[in-house]
Amino acid sequence: MLAREGEQIVGSLTLVVFPIPTGARAWIEDVVVDSSARGKGVGEALNLKALEIARAEGALTVDLTSRPSREAANRLYQRIGFVKRDTNVYRYDLKGES
Repeated sequence: MLAREGEQIVGSLTLVVFPIPTGARAWIEDVVVDSSARGKGVGEALNLKALEIARAEGALTVDLTSRPSREAANRLYQRIGFVKRDTNVYRYDLKGES
């Protein structure tokens, strides 16, 4: 989804809703806000719209990840109701296989 100021794109977010055996889940990826629009509520608006869509699609939860160094983003996620989970995140690098 995109956020615009007039004709200019100032932010974007990817929302994926997918079925699992116990219901639907959702995942937010690639939240990007142009530096000229930071601090103006663009990231919050994008995330709230994503939550609204996920809810309408029947998702039970919405997950996202954010690097600890992205302090403002982490404060935003917590302010709008995301709860930091104590979990391990693993990645398998397919392009690095022999």
